[in-house]
Amino acid sequence: MQDLKEDFDSLVAKTPLSDGIDRRDFLMTALGTGFAAAVLPVAAQSVIKTDTAGLTAGTVSVTVNGQTVPVYRAQPEGKSNLPVILVVSEIFGVHEHIADIARRFAKQGYLALAPDLFVRQGNPASYGSIPELMKEVIAKVPDAQVMADLDACVAWAKDHGGNTDKLGITGFCWGGRIVWLYCAHNPDVKAGVAWYGRLVGEKTALTPTQPVDIAAGLKVPVLGLYGGKDSGIPLDTVEKMKAELAKGSSKSEIVVFPNSGHAFNADYRPSYVEADAKAAWQRCLAWFKAHGVA
Repeated sequence: MQDLKEDFDSLVAKTPLSDGIDRRDFLMTALGTGFAAAVLPVAAQSVIKTDTAGLTAGTVSVTVNGQTVPVYRAQPEGKSNLPVILVVSEIFGVHEHIADIARRFAKQGYLALAPDLFVRQGNPASYGSIPELMKEVIAKVPDAQVMADLDACVAWAKDHGGNTDKLGITGFCWGGRIVWLYCAHNPDVKAGVAWYGRLVGEKTALTPTQPVDIAAGLKVPVLGLYGGKDSGIPLDTVEKMKAELAKGSSKSEIVVFPNSGHAFNADYRPSYVEADAKAAWQRCLAWFKAHGVA
């Protein structure tokens, strides 16, 4: 933990800000800035940095039942009638990697929105360990709240240059699970791409449904991208999901990358597998194009 603190303090010191703004507070609260403390140190040599040239990018606000939800928005500058992609974060929130994913979609011509879905429960960046973050924030987030926040993002997009007839959603880890659930919740979604999202799990008052429960009745085509060496998502659960999907008509698919573990697309973490991440990204873009999102 001491090493973690030293790495974070080093990152704070290197964060350039104008006078009068506290670097630590900024790093811990601003969407798309820095990385969550629980994943430091960052594997800097592999981090992908997508610039904002030709883009409008930054934080906007969406109001949901009186709650202001910050959303990182990226889109081609000066363009409208854009296809829309919702980007759902990992448990670490909308940090620099998720913002970069949004910018990558914007470079492809999308209006990309990455909402802070944990705003009511706490700031993931302020927790120094994953168990603490899970207990204090993630375990307190209701699925119903997440669905409502994403619905509000879709409404915002419709009023701000987005063509919600071309609506897609993608998400990573925690967000991958949400992709499956949101595609069941909102039939107006044209397609989803779920990156290593958990498929089975305990049913609770806050999480009453798991992806495997909705698979057979799913109407929206979802592409699942999973790692064959992911110890947290055993292959038998992937096979169970495939079997349930086969009972339905969504034409969803699951691709397993046998040489990758969990978070193989997270270029800021040691789990990153460059070849599989690049291949999965191309599959992601092709999936959205094939299903009328692009």
